[in-house]
Amino acid sequence: MLQKMRKYQFLFEELVKRDFKKKYKRTVLGMFWSVLSPLLMLLVMSLVFTQFFGRSTPHYTIYLFSGQLVFSYFTDATNSGMSSLMDNSTIFSKINVPKYMFLLSKNVSSFINFCLTLVVFLLFVAIDGIPFRWTFLLLLYPIGCLVVFNIGMGLILSALYMVFKDVKYLYTVVTQVIMYFSAIFYNIEAFSLHIRYLFYLNPIFVYIRYFRKIVIENDIPEPSFHLLCAFYALVVLLIGAFIYKKYNYKFLYYV
Repeated sequence: MLQKMRKYQFLFEELVKRDFKKKYKRTVLGMFWSVLSPLLMLLVMSLVFTQFFGRSTPHYTIYLFSGQLVFSYFTDATNSGMSSLMDNSTIFSKINVPKYMFLLSKNVSSFINFCLTLVVFLLFVAIDGIPFRWTFLLLLYPIGCLVVFNIGMGLILSALYMVFKDVKYLYTVVTQVIMYFSAIFYNIEAFSLHIRYLFYLNPIFVYIRYFRKIVIENDIPEPSFHLLCAFYALVVLLIGAFIYKKYNYKFLYYV
């Protein structure tokens, strides 16, 4: 895979540039929308939920922002990854190139947007009076796991979308369910212990929880938490790689 990436490095770089430019084509603010969009969502959620949950949750703005930051990156990467093969079918149907390059280019574009928003998130952390600590470097771990998880989900969704176009509409419903079970705007401490354990079945909640432990609670997650983050990322990646490898040669039949 690395040899193929080096071989098609120029093509991959051009795909990333194209995806990033295409997303903000003919917009006045351009790439600033990648930062402005989550900030507007944060503003709306703060106005709606602060009176209900903010009074009992320390640093509620950062609590909201961390959840929105992770969830937005997840939805952006997976939704764009889902259509990556279909959107580029005119290319790989004529030229023999690795199809996963189209998915990876979408993920790189989403990751750039995530990094820009992450800078704003850290600015909000400073404004909210939370001191920067060396433990913030540990955020690289859940970010890395989330990158791998998103690629795995993209492999699964892009393969399924080539065959079943209904996947696009079903996934919209799935992301809504994931959002409500990710505790983005509420605290799970209000639930019983058994219910709280169920939230850890949601990988997105796990990655959001890691962010909040480090930034808000100044607490380094235990080793089992690190293993759970890696487990979700690797399992989804392996499933995605298996599905992609098994059905790769059939994609041309559905273009």
